[in-house]
Amino acid sequence: MSADDRRRLLQGAAQLGIKLSAAQQDALLHYLAMLVKWNRVYALISRRDGDDWLARHLLDSLAVLPYINGSRAIDVGSGAGLPGIPLAVMCPDVAFTLLDSNRKKTRFMTQAVIELGLHNVTVVDQRVEKFHPETGFDCVISRAFATLADMLAVAGHLAAAGGRFLAMKGVFPEAELAQLPPGYRAEAVHALAIPFQQGERHLAVVVHDQRHLR
Repeated sequence: MSADDRRRLLQGAAQLGIKLSAAQQDALLHYLAMLVKWNRVYALISRRDGDDWLARHLLDSLAVLPYINGSRAIDVGSGAGLPGIPLAVMCPDVAFTLLDSNRKKTRFMTQAVIELGLHNVTVVDQRVEKFHPETGFDCVISRAFATLADMLAVAGHLAAAGGRFLAMKGVFPEAELAQLPPGYRAEAVHALAIPFQQGERHLAVVVHDQRHLR
């Protein structure tokens, strides 16, 4: 990665209110370089002409940072490790699980975790509905599910008591919020301003509705 990439990363992070140490800068840029290199062979994520990967993937992932809570988080359908790996770089005290059933993607994530020295990350190669950990997660994060209802249907069992589901969306997901399954409610929907990117971005935060469960 170039000096310009580092400058833009620092500028974008500053716009998000995030201060990056030199080690965090190095880790994020190393991860991005790995992603670009591996994607040429393994097509981990779609690459469209003109895509700004630093903004589209790194800064987009970092925008979720203020909403991470607790000590255990899982990135469901993590793919190439987005947003889980950038968040794990920034949150060394949070144990992250990156879950995906695509073998080539989990191989990439495993290699990235090794090269970045991320001791707080576990990569799991399994379908989400078949993954039943002994302990639930404080945050269940997704950047990839089609709808909130789909996410909750297959990943609802992963949350600990009081855990939150963080779903990254484009436009405000009004229709999806109206179709939340029984037992869940939207706690908040945060508008995310992604540096160097046009278009809307939102983070829907969903929790178990304790009133419904009583």
